[in-house]
Amino acid sequence: MANSSRQAVDPSVPGTKIEVKRRNFDPAFRWLTVSCGLLLLLAVAGIFVELLRGSLPSLEKFGARFLVSQAWNPVTGDFGALSSIYGTLVSTAIAMVVAVPLSLIIALFLVELAPPRVSSLVGGAIELLAAIPSIIYGMWGLFVFAPFMADYVQPFLERVSGGFILFSGAPMGIGMLTAGLILALMILPFITSVTRDVFLMVPAVVKESAYGLGSTTWEVTRKVTIPYGSQGILGACFLGLGRAIGETMAVTFVIGNRHEVSLSLFAAANTIASTLANEFTEASEELYLSSLIELGLVLFLLTFLIQLAAQYWLKRTRRKMGAGQ
Repeated sequence: MANSSRQAVDPSVPGTKIEVKRRNFDPAFRWLTVSCGLLLLLAVAGIFVELLRGSLPSLEKFGARFLVSQAWNPVTGDFGALSSIYGTLVSTAIAMVVAVPLSLIIALFLVELAPPRVSSLVGGAIELLAAIPSIIYGMWGLFVFAPFMADYVQPFLERVSGGFILFSGAPMGIGMLTAGLILALMILPFITSVTRDVFLMVPAVVKESAYGLGSTTWEVTRKVTIPYGSQGILGACFLGLGRAIGETMAVTFVIGNRHEVSLSLFAAANTIASTLANEFTEASEELYLSSLIELGLVLFLLTFLIQLAAQYWLKRTRRKMGAGQ
């Protein structure tokens, strides 16, 4: 009797009450997780459908010309997305060119060279930068960074470049370059934090083996640490890219908000997000509002394409690493 009583509550014995409860809970948990995943897909599909529905008047009138026209005149009802798309891509490119190398250098310093106290202090400061709201970056950029750019950086770049077209024009402080640098400052904490965590995951025995073979710190970093964490570094870069391409308030403060394509990085410009933030409340006419919604649809599709490219790149990287191993 005692043996049969113990058997009735033993979870390792099939057919017991505990085993039955587990079997009943597993399908419920599975359906809960599946439902949450489907809910996410439905939310994304709903956003796309709503954007497409709101864009129909603009799509019917302008068609594909909307993507290649830089006209933006609410009075005459002529709209185009070229200047906004151009500003979005260029400002994001500037941010990535500046932020990615700096993030890698900072992460390597914190993991490989910095004393523990310095690493902890600097790491905490980086996390605090990530927590600052974007509107604070925008206000700081407008009142502090833009005057600094106008007084020192832009005149210096124009003088050194000899009037090169990218660094020509009046040094107003606001413009494409200023917006890109503010974006770089915003995404730097995200890329740095993720990259630092990736470098910390490199097994110590792998690096110690390289040191034991006579490798220097630079050689270990270049041949062991960075290749081992390459997938994580790519993920960190695309995380920063996603943050930069849709940033609104910080860019709106400093980019100048002008619907014009200019090769000069000093010139005022606009992005899709800044255009929506500036003009959505003023859009009283149906075509005006529909054109703004179509801008949102373009940004949605642009972000989706970037995510597809990121996944494809990560898969290729994994495949190459697997082949190399």
